[in-house]
Amino acid sequence: MTYFLSFSSAVYFPSAQRIRRSSMELLDPVLQKSLSEVDLLYEFLLSGVKIGKGHSITLQDPELSSLRKATTFHVICNDIIPKTITDIRRLGAKLSYAQGPLRRTDFERTLITMAYTALRTSQSRTGHQQEIWLKSLTDLFTALQRDLMFPYHKEDH
Repeated sequence: MTYFLSFSSAVYFPSAQRIRRSSMELLDPVLQKSLSEVDLLYEFLLSGVKIGKGHSITLQDPELSSLRKATTFHVICNDIIPKTITDIRRLGAKLSYAQGPLRRTDFERTLITMAYTALRTSQSRTGHQQEIWLKSLTDLFTALQRDLMFPYHKEDH
């Protein structure tokens, strides 16, 4: 039995391609290059983040903030992932049409966007706002779940 995998060339996070003054290393940054870095991302998210003015995201733990990978996390959170509900909904819609598995970087950024969306959902002040954020959160979760189940997913898009 032969399987043909077609990888989408869709750009889900266009701001990742922008050059940053701080470092060329941060052109299209990725956090998870090894299992220990996957654990570190989990630690970053578990330790908590703060959403400040202009939707800037910072780690709450000063020790974790001092790590080199925290700079990459900061760039991904503040320069790459979408933060407005409109942009997050647009991302969810694009991901719903994804053909084949996501690239590792897109999966990682979608996961971080999902964590940000969960935080914003919990901070919503009205029921209507919470419903909108929750719908976006659900769309991102569905996209990641579909990606994780990829060769076993039987439903056509």
